[in-house]
Amino acid sequence: MSCTRTGGLRVNLWLMMLFGWLTMSAVMVFLWLLQRKIGDAGIVDVAWGMGVGLLTLFFAWGRDDGDMTRRIVLAVLAMLWALRLSGYVLWRVLTMPEDGRYQTLKANWGSAAQSRMFWFYQLQAVGSLLFALPMLIAAGGKSPFGLVDVMGVLIWLIAIAGELIADRQLSRFRANPDHKGQVCREGLWNYSRHPNYFFEWLQWWAYVCLALSAPWGWLTLLGPILMLHFIVNVTGIPPTEAQALKSRGDAYREYQQTTSPFFPWPPRTKQMTT
Repeated sequence: MSCTRTGGLRVNLWLMMLFGWLTMSAVMVFLWLLQRKIGDAGIVDVAWGMGVGLLTLFFAWGRDDGDMTRRIVLAVLAMLWALRLSGYVLWRVLTMPEDGRYQTLKANWGSAAQSRMFWFYQLQAVGSLLFALPMLIAAGGKSPFGLVDVMGVLIWLIAIAGELIADRQLSRFRANPDHKGQVCREGLWNYSRHPNYFFEWLQWWAYVCLALSAPWGWLTLLGPILMLHFIVNVTGIPPTEAQALKSRGDAYREYQQTTSPFFPWPPRTKQMTT
């Protein structure tokens, strides 16, 4: 059984990954053309999140060697996350100006903006596959759904709840015209400059718990590690804060001095200068 079945499984996994990448690559080509027409590169975030969810659904269905309950839970959690994220981003694309992160990227790229944006979109296709790979590994866990898996679901629920609360607090703050040019310090935003990003990152630890019973499950640690890198160093905090400094100036600089950039922590007292 072993060699033949194991070899067949490996081929099947590689084919699933290849199909997933090619599909996402084609989707990103279409969206790149679309963003040229509508002038809003933020549409890529709709496809990125939904791509991870749909790839997880595909992987959970394709890995019939894993525990059925775990595969169903993975698919449900990933799709709920994808629908929430992509729905929120789509609403922003349809109702608000282009995300400041993409405005900053286009300004920095100048005349090469569209050609670089093409490859940026293709990078998102690879990113969707990379962030769905922990689900592919987790779906192969053969042991019955147990306590560690339940802990993963609880982490996921806490993360989603935290992100929803942070988004609601920010939306409520921005809805008040008197707050124009000011910095939101309400609720979770008093403890982290980016609580939404923090809870987004926390969610990926849920999939680590769900994958611990699977062969090579430790590789799913790459999910939260990569997510932390992208949020803190690449597409998350740096362009978001660059735009915030342009629009809020000294108010945001003071916020940076007193508030943790990522992990929630009690605010620091502003140092007085003489």
